[in-house]
Amino acid sequence: MNIEHIIKSIHQEDGLSRTLGMEFISTPEDDTLQARMAVDDRNKQPFGFLAGGASLALAENLAGIGSMALCPGKMAMGINVHGNHVKAMPYGGSVTAYGKLIHKGNTLHVWNIDIKNDEDKLISSIQVTNYVIAPQEK
Repeated sequence: MNIEHIIKSIHQEDGLSRTLGMEFISTPEDDTLQARMAVDDRNKQPFGFLAGGASLALAENLAGIGSMALCPGKMAMGINVHGNHVKAMPYGGSVTAYGKLIHKGNTLHVWNIDIKNDEDKLISSIQVTNYVIAPQEK
């Protein structure tokens, strides 16, 4: 999925993805996309591992970008995010989130996001449901 046009606006407007160090990546398939995030002081928990909330934020942001790429001019808001953290990711290194669209309705999109470490081992598996609507007039 080509997300280059969305990445530019995200870097200008979004605070969370920039704050946590997320990097979004286009893919050749129309129903997939990726993101990368270093595990560092921006997103670790006090014990020195990737915070589970940072993993959930990575997944929700990635799914939101995917839904907006599929529906230009619309807003995508996460209405349900749930996941399983199956392996701890220590400080240093990076994780890669692999997103795949599993349902595309008119207003609901469901994404599966697998987050893996540098050795391609599963860290978290997360499902995100987005509500996709036209922007509200101010």
